[in-house]
Amino acid sequence: MKPYQVNLLTAVTVIVMGLWAYLASDSPSPTSLIPSAFGVIFLLLHSGFKKENKIIAHIIVVLTLVLFVALFRPLSGVLNNGDTLGIIRVGAMMVVALLALVIYIKSFINARRSKSS
Repeated sequence: MKPYQVNLLTAVTVIVMGLWAYLASDSPSPTSLIPSAFGVIFLLLHSGFKKENKIIAHIIVVLTLVLFVALFRPLSGVLNNGDTLGIIRVGAMMVVALLALVIYIKSFINARRSKSS
């Protein structure tokens, strides 16, 4: 999977999961929309990322890392509450963010190798 493709997958996943968390809650909290905001940012940066803009690529990597780390707190909350659907939602976002980070880092390593060759 190419980096810009995984960015699109990440964007769609966090938007859908964030909206699902917000809409499925009995007492919705605006903080459950934070992942969706990240997803919107990823979508806005997508075309620049697809054109291999290095600055945009680095911004997306940093934001993905921030998102991944920030999701540990909601994961802790849904684990403590025993919320199975919440665990699935947060887990899906974390897995996709981790997958994206791995692909981004591999892409940077490959670009560095091809540049030095």
